[in-house]
Amino acid sequence: MGKPTGFKEYPRQGFKAAPVEERTRHYREFLIPLPIAEMQTQGARCMDCGVPFCHSGCPLGNIIPDFNDLVYRGDWARAIRVLHATNNFPEFTGRVCPAPCEEACVLGINEPPVTIKYIEYSIIEKAFAEGWIRPCPPAVRTGKKVAVVGSGPAGLAVADQLNRAGHSVTVFERADRIGGLLRYGIPDFKLEKRFIDRRLKILEAEGIVFKPGVNVGYDITAEQLRAEFDAIVLCGGATRPRDLPVPGRELDGVHFAMEFLPQQNKRVAGDRFPYRTDKWWFSERHEDITATGKRVIVIGGGDTGADCVGTSNRQGAKSVTQFELLPQPPECRPSEQPWPYWPMKLRTSSSHEEGCNRCWSILTKRLLGENGKVTGLETVDVEWVRDETGRMKMQEVPGSAKTWPADLVLLAMGFVGPEKGGIIEQLGVELDERSNVKADESTYMTSVPGVFACGDMRRGQSLVVWAISEGREAAVAIDTYLMGSSDLPTKGAGDLPRP
Repeated sequence: MGKPTGFKEYPRQGFKAAPVEERTRHYREFLIPLPIAEMQTQGARCMDCGVPFCHSGCPLGNIIPDFNDLVYRGDWARAIRVLHATNNFPEFTGRVCPAPCEEACVLGINEPPVTIKYIEYSIIEKAFAEGWIRPCPPAVRTGKKVAVVGSGPAGLAVADQLNRAGHSVTVFERADRIGGLLRYGIPDFKLEKRFIDRRLKILEAEGIVFKPGVNVGYDITAEQLRAEFDAIVLCGGATRPRDLPVPGRELDGVHFAMEFLPQQNKRVAGDRFPYRTDKWWFSERHEDITATGKRVIVIGGGDTGADCVGTSNRQGAKSVTQFELLPQPPECRPSEQPWPYWPMKLRTSSSHEEGCNRCWSILTKRLLGENGKVTGLETVDVEWVRDETGRMKMQEVPGSAKTWPADLVLLAMGFVGPEKGGIIEQLGVELDERSNVKADESTYMTSVPGVFACGDMRRGQSLVVWAISEGREAAVAIDTYLMGSSDLPTKGAGDLPRP
């Protein structure tokens, strides 16, 4: 795969980022792609490693060595066919996926791994530039109708696959635009929304019907859906945020991350306050939330928290501090997480590089305020020790109490499952012990016949690449339910569906 000696001859080269002072003045993407010739050199670094562990690292089962080799040889047209065989939306994963495939790269055992993510990005962008991505509507329709509830990556993937199988697919989305968290969760500086719209034009031309601004369970009932469609797929995500039950939580200036982030996405799209959308996306108090000139504290150290950091810096925050309850991870792969497993090591995002005070092993005890507005918070340090059963247990460090000034507190502590009520309650689907919609591991069917679930709504908060994978796998199961069998590809076994 690639050039046999390429991994010894060529160093890893990734995309360069625009200078901090330049990129924080706007909300556009700021990574600078390498020239095509350089990307072909990066493809040459892929080893003939016998067992390509990158396959196991990729939830989609992307055929990585094959498209790396094709890029190296300059056969980009074939490379996009191989990439599209397993990944419906490489323009999304090539931008926002954390690239678990690279952590599983064999070369990565003792050298920097192959730049798989950026090669993927380069393939899809060249394909669009060359006009190779064209609508390919199915030649024959089956007469079956499927309702997809939710238009995030899982919903779009299952809709795309089922449409290719010839079913008539309608995608319902409660927000005013299609895209789910791709649209209103991920900041524009990581994923410009024109790339979502570019793909949506293809999907619409292929026959998928999109209905934004329809809150299923309220604007249309489960009974109506079941009467009109042969199958229903729940792809609404795990959108219920984890709260912070401490004194002072009710103060103005304390918001969930997903009240804060979507507002900026809508500003970039040209919308003006008050924003017209479902109330979940924004504060029920209908506030215009900005970080401009404020001391911002982000509680939660994951990707959503980092997105809050990057957005706050672009809005002109006076200072940005990020809290994480867990201890700071090591800079290198820990011994208990050997290759090719995904390691829990310190990762510094581009948003952190733009300015952020990161604090680890810290617990918020209460929020402080004056005249109903937040002015600060109190914390204690914590340490993690093993109890008598061997489990890690948190305990407060005596004498470590501290007060932090704050004008805006953003809660980015993850999500605890889908929102209850609405379509879930009306359908009567069973939930699992984590409050996710319970669905069979192989058939993706819920406890209600003809109703399926995939993506974060089924597996809990996860990655975009996992959502696409679940959508593809669910499509096979739904197609089989409707037709008795399915010719749709399963994981890692694509059918080269597009030219």
